[in-house]
Amino acid sequence: MRYLIGLLFFLTTAISIAQQEFHVFPLDGETTKGTSKGDGSPQNPWDLQTALSQSSDKVNGGDIIWIHNGIYTGHFKSLLHSTISNKYITVSAYKNDRVILNGNTDGNEYYTLEVNGNNVIYKNFEITYLGDFSRLKSDENFKLGTGIHHVKGTNCKFQNLIIHNIPGTAFGSWKATGGTVIEDCIIYNNGYQATRGHGVGMYVQNKSDDIRLIRNNIIFNNYYKGIEVWSASSGHKFEFVKNINIVDNIFFNNGNPSGIPRDNVIIATDDSEGTNIAKNIKVKRNVFYHNIDFKDLKNYGFGTGLAIGYNRKALVENIEISDNIILGRNNPLNIMHVKSLEFKNNLVYGGYVNLSKSSLPALKSGLLNLENNLYHTRKAATFRIIKGKKYNLNVWQKTFNVDRNSQSKVYKDFEINPVLKVQKLITNPNHFNIALLEKSGNDVTVDFGEFDIEEGAIFKIYDIENRKVVVNSGKVSSDLKIKFPMGLQQFELPLHNTIATKSVDNFGVYRIEFENKKRRKNFFGRFFDWLF
Repeated sequence: MRYLIGLLFFLTTAISIAQQEFHVFPLDGETTKGTSKGDGSPQNPWDLQTALSQSSDKVNGGDIIWIHNGIYTGHFKSLLHSTISNKYITVSAYKNDRVILNGNTDGNEYYTLEVNGNNVIYKNFEITYLGDFSRLKSDENFKLGTGIHHVKGTNCKFQNLIIHNIPGTAFGSWKATGGTVIEDCIIYNNGYQATRGHGVGMYVQNKSDDIRLIRNNIIFNNYYKGIEVWSASSGHKFEFVKNINIVDNIFFNNGNPSGIPRDNVIIATDDSEGTNIAKNIKVKRNVFYHNIDFKDLKNYGFGTGLAIGYNRKALVENIEISDNIILGRNNPLNIMHVKSLEFKNNLVYGGYVNLSKSSLPALKSGLLNLENNLYHTRKAATFRIIKGKKYNLNVWQKTFNVDRNSQSKVYKDFEINPVLKVQKLITNPNHFNIALLEKSGNDVTVDFGEFDIEEGAIFKIYDIENRKVVVNSGKVSSDLKIKFPMGLQQFELPLHNTIATKSVDNFGVYRIEFENKKRRKNFFGRFFDWLF
């Protein structure tokens, strides 16, 4: 009894200091309208801009701003800022409501959501352009857009966001935004056409010593590149492209809408003065893919999965690339301008591995360390020094003492486990991102035995390129294995121009959602339900 009384006292105290919850509805909501004169209650809610403008005196760490179902049209600026150590303000869609921030509106601003302020989580909503808008810069009515413009504010999190169909960059997270986490997001179909494709999935910088984490996102089909870890300018006196981890993501077919496949990821700067160097960056356990015809043993054409370095006066430093799957065309991997790099335990498929002459000093000194990789290339001469020699693996190993325990095979010998990645979402342990590759386009069975999935759980599978269409559903069988349908070309895609194409039959990316059977609660579970 004494224990129960103590527990009740603890719970009562916890309730008294519980987080505050505030509510947001559209200005033109059908049933409930948000206003600037509201107080954030369900009965008198805020509009979105009013909610995002609150000071820390009103909304602070531990509080939640719930955005209710609807379309929010405008250019929104968040000034939210938590002053409580290790506590976040959360801005989230309410429960399972569908919340869309629509940036297709008049105004001088180009962003849909600008973020300023520390320690805020933005999660579970969609950012896009709705209605008609131009993708051609030459059009008189063209207007450049950005999805998220993260201009300042440290230690923010962006979780489970869907950013698509923005006529420009989807997500810019700039140098004064250290400690940022971007995870579980889907970013696609962003950009516009000029003399070439413009607009990337994500443009990332960081001047902080705090690590920026980009984890478990799916980034594809943007007009230019997938992620640019990059600065194009010179004349700075400090480094701001550093301390970034890119882990467990899936990148595919970036550049596709412009007609020319581009780098799924580039890590570099174009600082000709050599001050702002890309450094201290890890790329681990990612999947990189461009449309591949495995029956074509030449497989020419652009299709870079990963590019390292750009300017010979700005050699990248301390880069770790490990346990990735890099599947491209003629040039899947470009190691262009490197001072120090580790490349280990990766699988590479493509015409050649390209290196620039500026990387040779690092290669000869051991600062460019390659080991335990598997290369599948068009010819036996796997490695190519641009405007220089070509090397097969044996000569490469003897000449530079690298790629110990590595293997090199030609295209026709390419075999791979069709299950490239099964990754649980950080934000929802019952949802998974799946990447599959089956050379002939046959269906693939995925074993979920290592995960906490119950027999009889209900599941739904969505093709990420048709993300509103359920391509398979049912209940989990006793062997915990589920079949994923490949070759989904029969589905009509909402493609945004006549050039963009779906991924070919041999590759597929999916989201599977499980709903586990509900277990009967024990006494304490029922007690807590009664108490609250």
